[in-house]
Amino acid sequence: MNEISFGVRKRPGIVSDEPKLDQAMDAAWIVLEAANDLGDHATVEICRRVIDANLNGTPASPNDLHIITEYFR
Repeated sequence: MNEISFGVRKRPGIVSDEPKLDQAMDAAWIVLEAANDLGDHATVEICRRVIDANLNGTPASPNDLHIITEYFR
């Protein structure tokens, strides 16, 4: 079966290894909670920047997104 039969379409210009915004936002909230519990103030600030950028409609820093996506590895 092809992708269209399931309602999924590829978006041109999107690189597959880029984190999706929804996934990055979910991760930012999860990492924010963990960093708060651990007292990791630097990561808390990074999460806040990513969340604020999303709420303002601006792109988050790729470095900040990288830290969030790699936090539990």
